[in-house]
Amino acid sequence: MKRLLAIAASLALLAWLAWDGRWQGLADAFRRLDPMALMLAIAGFATSYVLRAGRVYDEFRRDAHGRFGACLRIVLIHNAMVNVVPFRGGEAAFPVLLGRHFGTPLARAVASLFWFRLQDALVVAVLAVAVWPGLPLPLRLAGIFGLVAFAWYLPRWARAPHAWAERGGAAAKLAKLRDAFADSTRHARFGWAWTLANWSVKLATQAWLLSSLLPAGLAVGAAGALGAELAAILPVQGVAGFGTYEAGAAAAMLPHGIPFENGLQAALALHLFVIACAVASGALAWLMPAPPVASATADRSHLSGKH
Repeated sequence: MKRLLAIAASLALLAWLAWDGRWQGLADAFRRLDPMALMLAIAGFATSYVLRAGRVYDEFRRDAHGRFGACLRIVLIHNAMVNVVPFRGGEAAFPVLLGRHFGTPLARAVASLFWFRLQDALVVAVLAVAVWPGLPLPLRLAGIFGLVAFAWYLPRWARAPHAWAERGGAAAKLAKLRDAFADSTRHARFGWAWTLANWSVKLATQAWLLSSLLPAGLAVGAAGALGAELAAILPVQGVAGFGTYEAGAAAAMLPHGIPFENGLQAALALHLFVIACAVASGALAWLMPAPPVASATADRSHLSGKH
């Protein structure tokens, strides 16, 4: 059912674009961007990629052995796969690449991916609650406090002593995942700092680009960028995000007086630009492969033997 809904959302966006020549409006939106605007947007997304690589390097620094480039390659390829593979299938690239380059066990890699995505979702949710229009202040403060308390408590719950492994069966398997999750939250010394920095740059870049595409004020672009990212963490999304991403951005800009049709066009242009940056950077990373874990281990053994 989720896949059918995802396909329906993407087809609805395609039908809307094909109706009454709305492709022309999309082309007009891109013409509003001058070369300097494009270069600044590309620089913003590139900075976001480097910050994400820093988050991976921070957690897996003992396995990376100074190879920040390998972490950047993992992030770029994973980001490209997430943006183009339907139904979030691209997420599988992250544990596969960690295992290939660093020899990371599957449970540890999956737990790390879960922790990264949970951090992303919590940061976006806190921002959404903080700026949601018309929300009473007591409810706004309660929502922020609840999210921050959950973010503080979950790692401590994972690291608490437990006897799940002794129960056997499914409980023992869950115990391995819980322990791996505890390792992820323990080893990332500056995980929240990396996450906040990444989302600050990413949302600011998308907000500025969206406001340029409309054109509109930066506050309107920020609302649209946040709405698009909130749609991206929903359990049901369009194929490669098409449909739900645009609808989330357009809906978030409605209270600011942006017609839904204009919001959809600008959000689609933004989405295409985001995917183009992701695919281009992922392709470059793929063309410049890092040594696999076996080669890296052999090189370290050879160097230690020489010394």
